[in-house]
Parts: sequence; structure tokens; C-alpha cells
Amino acid sequence: MNWHQNTVEDVLRNLNTSAQGLSQKESEKRFREFGPNELHEKKGKSAFRMFLEQFKEFMILVLIGAAVISGLIGEAVDTIAIIVIIILNGVIGFVQEYRAEKAMAALKKMSAPTGTVLRGGSATEVKASDIVPGDIALLEAGMIVPADMRLIEAAQLRAVEAALTGESLPVEKHTAPISEAQMPVGDRKNISYKGTIVSSGRGVGVVVATGMKTELGRIASMLQEEEEVKTPLQKRLSRFGRNIALAVIVICIIVLAAGIFRGEPAMQMLLTAISLAVAAIPEALPAVVTISLALGAKKLVNQNALIRRLPAVETLGSVTYICSDKTGTLTLNKMTVQEVYADTKVVASDEFKLEESEESADRYFLSAMALSNDAKMGTDGAVIGDPTEAALYYFAKEHGLEKESLEKRFPRVAEIPFDSERKAMTTFHRWDNGVVSFTKGAVESLIDRTVDVLGSDGPKSVEPGEILDVAERMAADGLRVLCIAMRKWDDLPSTMSPDQVENGLTLLGLAGMMDPPREEAKEAVSLCKSAGIHPVMITGDHPMTARVIASSLDITCGESQEVITGRELEAIPLDEFERRVEDICVYARVAPEQKLKIVKSLQDKGQFVAMTGDGVNDAPALKRADIGIAMGITGTDVSKEAAHMILLDDNFATIVKAVREGRKIYDNIRKFVRYLLTTNSGEIWTLFLAPFLGLPIPLLPIHILWINLVTDGLPALALSAEPAEEDVMKRPPRRTTETIFARGLGVHAIWVGLLMAAIVLSSQAWYIRTGIEEWQTMVFTVLCLTQLGHVLAIRSEKQSLFRQGLFSNKYLLGAVVLTFLLQMATVYVPFLNPIFKTAPLSGVELLVTVGLSAVVFVAVEIEKAVRRKTD
Repeated sequence: MNWHQNTVEDVLRNLNTSAQGLSQKESEKRFREFGPNELHEKKGKSAFRMFLEQFKEFMILVLIGAAVISGLIGEAVDTIAIIVIIILNGVIGFVQEYRAEKAMAALKKMSAPTGTVLRGGSATEVKASDIVPGDIALLEAGMIVPADMRLIEAAQLRAVEAALTGESLPVEKHTAPISEAQMPVGDRKNISYKGTIVSSGRGVGVVVATGMKTELGRIASMLQEEEEVKTPLQKRLSRFGRNIALAVIVICIIVLAAGIFRGEPAMQMLLTAISLAVAAIPEALPAVVTISLALGAKKLVNQNALIRRLPAVETLGSVTYICSDKTGTLTLNKMTVQEVYADTKVVASDEFKLEESEESADRYFLSAMALSNDAKMGTDGAVIGDPTEAALYYFAKEHGLEKESLEKRFPRVAEIPFDSERKAMTTFHRWDNGVVSFTKGAVESLIDRTVDVLGSDGPKSVEPGEILDVAERMAADGLRVLCIAMRKWDDLPSTMSPDQVENGLTLLGLAGMMDPPREEAKEAVSLCKSAGIHPVMITGDHPMTARVIASSLDITCGESQEVITGRELEAIPLDEFERRVEDICVYARVAPEQKLKIVKSLQDKGQFVAMTGDGVNDAPALKRADIGIAMGITGTDVSKEAAHMILLDDNFATIVKAVREGRKIYDNIRKFVRYLLTTNSGEIWTLFLAPFLGLPIPLLPIHILWINLVTDGLPALALSAEPAEEDVMKRPPRRTTETIFARGLGVHAIWVGLLMAAIVLSSQAWYIRTGIEEWQTMVFTVLCLTQLGHVLAIRSEKQSLFRQGLFSNKYLLGAVVLTFLLQMATVYVPFLNPIFKTAPLSGVELLVTVGLSAVVFVAVEIEKAVRRKTD
């Protein structure tokens, strides 16, 4: 039922209650009917089950198989390393999923523990869970509203509903019915909602909904219904693990069969095939992914982005739409005076100059701003109070008039508080030998009550039409316009009636205020566009303000300047909205389920969506979004628990930095896969082709496992520290359907692997033909050093190593040097020779080996040069 449309009498009648409340007996009866006033949580998975489910991913199952095989052939080091990787990934996944279950707990914290209701006409404090529909609840400043209620009394009642509606200002409440049926929650000003906070005044309401039937309960239901979407990386790694495992099994069977067919010892070929299987499975991949994500998360914390779910770091790189709140994210979340109409002329705030004269029009104007104002300076130096009043306080202070000093000279002696019907407030101050009243409020409410306007030459006759034109032009620029006026009295009026006091006013001026865009936001929006990302602004503000801010930040969808309001969004059928959603960049006054509608519609169109939010109302959309981003400063606990990432500075530019980091991380994971697949490809082609070319098996099982552990391991891990590519934010987002082999990675792995095999096998044939006894040592070393040359060449997909600089990734350089020294140890350290079946090489043999190993490096550099030229 639309309770906001009903009169107080109708509400009481429909709920079969009265203004004196329910009897104890009736409340107990209704408690049995409606149940406790609590948020119910679906039964979740146990912690043990949650932990076990981390090991069902195909890639993890492949690694478990690799660990078993390694153990069977006696490779203890490999076995332990793989088991550690499996457990580490399981623990990380468990922690992330366990934390994700906490959003409901945070939502429950918003509920009031107790409430005051009328039972049999007497005020009684009861547990909030015992409150039932039909109860008459009493509200006072500082209370948490215990249930949804239709107000039947409101005395200057204001409530902070930011957590529920996103509206940052306290909402003035009233009791009058509202005729329109489809009203956003924030516009139903005769309803107080469970979990919101009474900031001032007092009220009485009849409870219309409890528990899961409340607005907070509805959000709880939405939050529990929304499933988190798997990240693109998780999907890609799952497919990659499945494909690589099947390919390795087939290739190892072929190698085993080919070797036996050629007459090699069956046991040796079995060990070779098993060793190849262990080497070909990229057991370091989960570790590299985890390290890359952890390094990215650590870097992002220093840039004010806290990652709550590790895969979100990489996922940011796939984002195609960033749906951002306006207030505090794209703007400063600080109302400031932008423009004033004073001394009968309009001036920008930074051009306003105060005249020296004590009786100047400007001085009266600024004095009114400071004195007719309830904002005050806090102990930390920040102004406490209504954002609009804080803006006036700062503006007067910036021009030399401090409220605290003025109040000592002109103390407040009386006031008429603001109310939403007359849209004005008035304060009275001792002034010279009399009293002055300062009135501020809406232009349309005060303009007809003014008799003149104060200018530098004294009072002049006022032209209401002219003043209204100025106000309308300011409003068209997205400014919130406030009218400021005064009246002098011989003494304090005996009657404080607004109709009598707020008349015969002298207009001092108009103040146009706005929460201005962040300086860095425009550059961040521009960077988004160059990266193929569409920024979308979602705000609870007026459509006109939304349009102005969006325009100033260049948030547009092509030629479209369309602003869709929550009411319009409600009226658009889902299929039509999905057709239009990609052409809408600005939304105003949207409800929580509408944010969810925006996210789902974009996702249905194949878009990858990041959504920001700070209120409880945002939690379902944050959970559903591919990347949910909560505000660290203004965000509620509920929104933070539902999010994947928290902005510690509430700044849109930080999201763009995080996207850049996400793209870099995915690039580095691809580099790791490129390196590992290519080296494995080289080993597989070498062992696969040797029997068909009439050559003995070139590598022993110990050689394969050594290359897997050292040559593949150390440099591969160091690739996770690679800096970002130059064009990382100048290319469109990768498609979510893109495989890890896309953009030439698979082709590269095949042709470079074949080149490696060609170098190794041709050198093997030449060494055997020329009678070099150490041919197997040379083949082993050529393959190892070839892979080191390859890892240096693939640090960038396009950029030359010589442009990047050898020292731009010191971790990789250190890993390459260490691997080279370890390889030399297997050749030249005597006690290692029998273990690795190697023999020391002469200086000439080593030079030949190094020279052959450089071929792959040169070939890949040529490939990159060709790609740069064609691009």
C-alpha cells in the first residue's frame, strides 16, 4: 500500500489502531501474526564447506594431479612447492568469500536496539524487535528509527537518510499526504524509515512495516538474492587449465609412444613423459596471479584504493562502464558559493570585493551570511553544520567577516527557525542602537516580501522580475540559489509571527552555491574516454544540477545530453531501457532497485560494469556489479562489505588509477603465460620431434624438471613486477569473452617454441656429428639460455627492450642473472655433474652455446618491430 498517499485518519483506520497506540494484548497478537521486527538472513555455507569449495576449480585439480605425479617420481621439491601453492590459493579464496558474507551483518547493525511506543496510551520503551504494525512510535533527535512509519505528528522533524537514499542533506519531514503514487523513497517526506537517524526535532508515527517488509528489509532481500559474478580472469584461468591439461596428456602419450617406437628404453621414456607432463603444467600460474594481484593491491592502497577481493584488481582492467555517484566522487562534497548577486550586479565568487565602509551593501550581505547561520567551527578546524550554511560561513570568512567575531558585536537575541512550508529562516541581532533581522530562504518565497534592494548608493526600488531572471539563470547553471534580506527594527518585535516579521524586507543579494567538480575529475574522465571506458554519472540531485556537472566534466554519450530521472526510469519497460542504456550517461534521483536495473541492463548488453556507492541502498547494485566500489569516507559499513574495492579518498580519479593498475596486472599475467607456454612449447617440440628426426632423446628427466623449477620459475615470477606498457590507457578494454591466447599469444607460443626446438635439435645434430661428447650438456644449456633471452624480449608486446631499459624491472634482471649462474653451476660445479649428467664446457663451446641462445631474443625483437610498424 502507498501509505504516503493516505491521510493520517486513513492510515490509522486501515491499520485498525488509534493515536493512543495498541493495547499490550493486541501488540502480542500482532507479534504472533507479523513476527519479530528483524532482518532475516538466509542460511549460509559453513566455513568448512566454504574452504573445501576453493579446491574444485579445474586448474587446482590439475595441480593436485601434478603434485601426486611429482611425489610418485620422487620430486620432493616440486611436490612441496605445488602443495604450498594449492593451500595458499585455497586460504585466499576462503578469506575473500567469508568476508563477502558480512554485508548482511553490517545491515543488521543499522537497526535500532530499542524504540519508544505508546501502549495503552502510555509511552513505553520496548525492544525494537517487539514493535509491530499499528504501533504508535515516538521519535526524538538522535534516535534510530526502529521501523517504517507514516508520520502523524512532526515538529521541525529532520532525518538523515543518506545511508538509505543517498541524499546527503537532512530531510525535512511533514505529515501531509502526497498525491503522487510512484514516488522515490527520498521524496516520501511523510514517511520515516527503519535504520535512518533523527537529526533534529521530534515526531510521532504509526508503524506501517516491520522486519523484511521495511525498505531496509527489501534491500536486505535484494542483497541476498544477488549472486556475485565470476571475474573474467577466473573464467579464463578455468578454461586455460582445462585446455592445457588435455593438451599435455595427449602430447605426453605421443612422446611416450614415439620414443618406444624408435627403440628407446620404455622406463626412461615413461619417466621422460611424466617429467614433461609435470613441466608442461604451469603450476606457478596461480602463484604468479596471486603475487601480481597482491603487488597491485599493495600499490593501490598507497593510491587510496583498498582491495577487498583480490581478483578485483585484475578485473578493473576489463571495465567498459564506470557508473559513479556525483557527490564526493566526481565533486568535492563541499558546497561553495560560486556566484553572487550583490550591489545590484552579478559577480563570480572569486571576483567579489568587500568595500571598507561599515555601512556598505556588501558588508551587510556578508554579515547576514555569517550571522543568520547555525554552522560553527569545530575543534578540528572544520565547519560543523548544514552544508549550505557551511558554504555561507566560509564565504563570509574568506572575505574577512568571521561569525564568531560578529556574534560578539551583534549577538543573536531571537530566531524563527526554518520550515519547509515557508522555505525561510530569520535571526534577530542587536545592532547599534536597535535590532536587525536577517532572513534567508528560497527566492520565490521572499521576493514578493521585499520592498527595496540595497546597493552602494543606498536602497533602490526592487524589480521582482529582474531578480527572478537572475535566480533562474543561476539555477540553469546548476546553482542552488538562496535569497538573503534584512530589516531594521527599533526594538525586538513583540510578535514573532513569520507573516509579520518576514515582510517589508530589504534585499541584500542572492548566493548561488554548488558542490563543484574535483579538479582531477575532468582529466580522469578524459583518460577514461581515451581508454574506451564510458563514464556514467548517477546522482540524487536535481536533473538540472546533474546536467551542468556532467557537461563541465564532459560526461556525454556521443551527442546525447539526455538526463534520465528515477521516475522516467521506472516508467520505461525493461526491453526498451536495454536498447537505450548504452546511450544514457546521466541519471538523477534514482532508487536502489533502479541502480540494480542499470547494472543488469548494461551487463545484459555485454558491458563490464564498475559501480560506486556509499549508502545501504547501493549494496545490492555493488554486489551485482562486476566491480563494486564503496566510499571509504562517506560509505556505510553495508556498502563497504558488499563492495570489491573501497575508495579511501572517495575520488573518481582513484578509480581510473585502479583501472590502469588492473590493465597492467592482466598484461603481466599474459606475459607470464606467453613465457611459460612458449618455453613449454619449446621443450615439447624438442622431445616430440627428436625421435622423428632420428635423434636420441635430447633431454633427461632431470633436465626437464630443472628447467621447470629454475628457468621457468624465477624469471616467470619476476614478470609480475613488470611496469605498465606505454599504451595501457590508450587502448579499448579487452572483451570479457577474449581468451588468454588472444592477440597473437597462441601463435607466438607455437612459432617461438618451434624456433627453440629447431635451434636445440640442429645444434644437437651438429654436436653429435662433430663428435662433441658434451652434446647433451650443450643442448641442455642452449635450451635454458634460449628461454632467458626470450623472457627479456617479451617484457613488452610491442616496445623494444632497448627502449624499455634493462634496469626498469630489477627483479627480472636479478632472476635472469641468478638463473644463469645456477645453470653454470650445473655445468661447472663438480659434485653437480653426476646429478645432472653434465660435463664442463670449454670456453669456445660456451660461446657457441650463448651465441645460439641469442637467436630467439633477436627473432622476438624483430617480431615486435614488425608489429610496431603495422600498428
